[in-house]
Amino acid sequence: METLLPIAACAGALLKARGETIAVAESSAGGLVSAALLAVPGASAYFLGGTVVYTRVAREALLAIPPERLDGVPPSTEAYAAMMAEGMRQRLGTVWALGETGATGPAGNRYGFPAGHACLAVAGPVSRTLTVETGHGDRVVNMREFGARLLGLLVEALEAAP
Repeated sequence: METLLPIAACAGALLKARGETIAVAESSAGGLVSAALLAVPGASAYFLGGTVVYTRVAREALLAIPPERLDGVPPSTEAYAAMMAEGMRQRLGTVWALGETGATGPAGNRYGFPAGHACLAVAGPVSRTLTVETGHGDRVVNMREFGARLLGLLVEALEAAP
């Protein structure tokens, strides 16, 4: 968390200054992004909710993304992460939302992506996506890296927003 907390504090300060809200849909990061954002004092001013979407059942129930919307959108891609973020944004009515999907390790995922692969998305007034490839299968290190990179992407979007 030491790596994530300073980035989350920056994101939290920007969200509070803008009077805007956020929600998070994580997969491979396992809740670390939500935990980091909630660790910032005053998080209740901007954090409306988060979820770990680790299965198809969770995706349908928590993000209201039916299977037919996924036609041509493979899991563990930037398009899928963006769909997660936008689904969370709509579900909770936030200004911003984050989506994250990938393969932490030690092995790749069932969709053919190697360990250390993640796709990240920010949905909001400025939307961003990013693919991360760490090149290793250390699960815990990858979870932290995915979380830090997603929070960094959020800060970039917040700073670029009008």
